Amino acid sequence: MTGTLPHPPLDLAPEEAAARFDRLQQRLVPLWASIRSLTQDEQTIVVVPSMSVEIALSGAEMQAYEERFLFLLLLLRQPRARLVYVTSQAIAPNIIDYYLDLLPGVISSHARQRLFLVAPLDGSPRPLSRKLLERPRLIEHIRSLIPDPRRAHLVPFITTWLERDLALRLGIPMYGADPKFLPLGSKSGCRRLFAEEGVLHPLGQEDLTSEVQLVAAIAEMRKRRPALSQVIVKLNEGVSGEGNAVVDLAGLPADGTEGTTTEEGVASRVRAMRCEHPGLGCESFLAKLAIHGGVVEERIQGHEFRSPSVQLRVNPLGEIELLSTHDQVLGGASGQSYLGCRFPADPEYAPAITREAAKVGARLAKEGVLGRFALDFVVVRSDDGGWEPYAIELNLRKGGTTHPFLTLQFLTDGTYDPETATFTAPGGRRKFFMASDHVESPLYRVFTPADLFDIVARHGLHFDPTRQTGVVFHMMSAMGECGRLGLIAVGDSPAEVDAIYARALAVLDEEARAALTYADPDLKRD
Repeated sequence: MTGTLPHPPLDLAPEEAAARFDRLQQRLVPLWASIRSLTQDEQTIVVVPSMSVEIALSGAEMQAYEERFLFLLLLLRQPRARLVYVTSQAIAPNIIDYYLDLLPGVISSHARQRLFLVAPLDGSPRPLSRKLLERPRLIEHIRSLIPDPRRAHLVPFITTWLERDLALRLGIPMYGADPKFLPLGSKSGCRRLFAEEGVLHPLGQEDLTSEVQLVAAIAEMRKRRPALSQVIVKLNEGVSGEGNAVVDLAGLPADGTEGTTTEEGVASRVRAMRCEHPGLGCESFLAKLAIHGGVVEERIQGHEFRSPSVQLRVNPLGEIELLSTHDQVLGGASGQSYLGCRFPADPEYAPAITREAAKVGARLAKEGVLGRFALDFVVVRSDDGGWEPYAIELNLRKGGTTHPFLTLQFLTDGTYDPETATFTAPGGRRKFFMASDHVESPLYRVFTPADLFDIVARHGLHFDPTRQTGVVFHMMSAMGECGRLGLIAVGDSPAEVDAIYARALAVLDEEARAALTYADPDLKRD
């Protein structure tokens, strides 16, 4: 018998739950001040990388995404830090060893004693936070691993009501945005926010919940911009471009033809929309639009087009920090799915998007939002040769650019200068990286993590702490089932990063073919 277990209710009125959560969050202020003072006071970090978002993942992919944040084990370089890391399934010991061996200047056995791994052993593709809330005894076990709740905090991947309830159950604050602010990060909410803060964004319309509204909105957009050739429809809670669909308007007469009205012509194009998610058709997409709502906006196009992002955070002291910029690598059916990123973003436009992001950051800090968030932009070459930025999305959560940047930061102790869009290690060398969560091939299914580590050692791909260059792998649990893993290539120049990344892929391909040839001598390697 299968199904969802009921998790015990909080037995609190909504007002009391909100008040208790606010009181918990106030603990972050002295805790943050202590962490920043470098006094090495004891602290416990509880990491719950729950994918509490509407995205279709297999059990293996879910586990791999939960392990994507194992870079947080590098926090154990602080000698009095304790880390409780929760995943749906148990993590292979050699994967843990791989991360602990990356710790600079730390005795790995000492760090291992301060690491506590917890798993409900539930491989179903449901949010990890829900799995924990269904198991009160497991929550009590996690509580027992926290010596002093006043010196502890929860680090989630995303903050929904599940994560807030988990924080209340554990009795510790959560480093992340209160879910009451989630509407600000929806596609409709961020368009309103951009408009209110004077941030340039594409022509469009928000708060759509039906095909009729969608068609009317597109027709109105065409009146304002007759040359409009494509629009993008986005579900409010879509992630990584998978909640997007493209409507092609090219060649559609403005006034209709042969008795066809403008809206009838638009409706026919809406029915032929191309969804980014391969398993989603028009009917299914419109059904989701009715449930979640969404927006439609002009698809910005140009001779030169880039898709950068800016990461910021509002810390518990209310300070806004501009953390990093990235150029996103996109793919998928219509080039809207996030595949990876380059760091830093091109300095020709990085300062411009940072200035626009700072406007949004100031507003979020004023509202009381806490934690990391990212703004996605598109930039196109203008007639004068410069770049024109358009804000397209606000993510009130960690994202695909979070883990590679923090991995670089933890490994090098470097700092990012938002004015010059440069990252510099303490020795004065500038650092760059390219990262992807989508290094995949059916051939890679031959590898186990142990095989990968052997390949890394034999070919010298491992991150070199002396030169601070090389490759860091992640999401290794998805290799066996999906032939997929992630990697971060770190170098001293963009050219070196490209060379390291290309060599890593070439080595993986060569070793996979060699393994298959060994298994079947008649298999030809082409």
